[in-house]
Amino acid sequence: MAVIEKITEINDVLKDIFNFTQSNEEVKADFEEYLATIGSKNISLNQMEKIFLPYIFERKLNNKFILEMYQEEGKYKDIVESLLNAQASIFEIKKILKNGFELYNLINEKTYTVSSLTKMTNFRGVYAGQYIVGRIFELKGEHFIVEISSVLSHSQKTEAYRYGVMKLIQNPRALYYDNPDKENEIKSVIAEMYEKFIKTFNQDTILTTNKHADEIIGAFNEGEDIDLSDKISNIQQYKFFHVKELENNYTNFLENSMGGFASHNETYDVAVIFDKDKGLYAIPFYETFCKIFENKESVENAKQCVEYFLINESIPNTILERVANKYSNFMDTVNELMETKYSFEELMQEYKSEYLNNTIYSSATVLFCSNAFSEIFDVMSAPKPQTAVKPENKVGRNEPCPCGSGKKYKNCCGK
Repeated sequence: MAVIEKITEINDVLKDIFNFTQSNEEVKADFEEYLATIGSKNISLNQMEKIFLPYIFERKLNNKFILEMYQEEGKYKDIVESLLNAQASIFEIKKILKNGFELYNLINEKTYTVSSLTKMTNFRGVYAGQYIVGRIFELKGEHFIVEISSVLSHSQKTEAYRYGVMKLIQNPRALYYDNPDKENEIKSVIAEMYEKFIKTFNQDTILTTNKHADEIIGAFNEGEDIDLSDKISNIQQYKFFHVKELENNYTNFLENSMGGFASHNETYDVAVIFDKDKGLYAIPFYETFCKIFENKESVENAKQCVEYFLINESIPNTILERVANKYSNFMDTVNELMETKYSFEELMQEYKSEYLNNTIYSSATVLFCSNAFSEIFDVMSAPKPQTAVKPENKVGRNEPCPCGSGKKYKNCCGK
């Protein structure tokens, strides 16, 4: 099938999916609520067709994506399956082609040649060197771009990489999705670092507090010897509480990362754990969580702590498996506190299905292997340029600069 025929068929499917959002009563009601929520209720049909793309990809009803609900109708199976596997990312435009683009995915570090589903005249004002937030998918060996939600200029490189890293923190799989070479690199790094961790600490788990976790991780990364005797957990009373600094969002996640655990106001226990298959984790309240299965009455806010470990998407199933293997009363205690009747397998399926269905490496390990994170981290950690000093008295061009740099004034603040 020629590319033009594929494009025609894809567009026909997208039109049918839009009709589905208007004909299925449950979906139609939700779509109208969605439009009202984003302040787009009274818009034209033409505008609505553009808004429906993020809706069908990102909205869930009864724990199913809208696309999955459409898929159940059994139509256009190949195309719908391809759309369900679409990559949402930020791309650098390398080339403008006759019928599409050459795009570099900042997140998974792979270059794609993609065909546009619309005429290229719709992209006037879009140039090589810019960045686009969009969605691409592959169908029978060809890649297509199905959505462009925003465009950033070439001067907004830092913002582009910042956005990419935020998406990576939300979904670590994005680094190696459709890039087996990158996944092999991650596996190699994990194997090497695990051996180093065991050699350094003679164990795979260190119980400490947030005041020392950064120091321990930093010493490990730098290959430095560190005395753990004064850095082990010394929590007197185990309790779970809200830590506002752990709530990352787009505006603060890099600043929080740069500040580390030690910058947090309260003191709480942290476990530094190296999983030999998934990488390095720093798990807040891990020891508190374990104490619940020794004596739940001794732990303040025990139920909230269990909920935190279940619903926190950055805590994998393997961490819960560690604790369950350590304490035979794990499920009895969880069910009592949560007022449920789950088996361990049912509990994992309910709360950690993403980890059961996919290989997900730790965020810390993924960021360590990410070029985007290295790029933005270098920008964030670079020293600020000195502010030019304006002298009170006139300084000769060949005299020493009053800022103290040691350079001549003409070659420093006098430039």
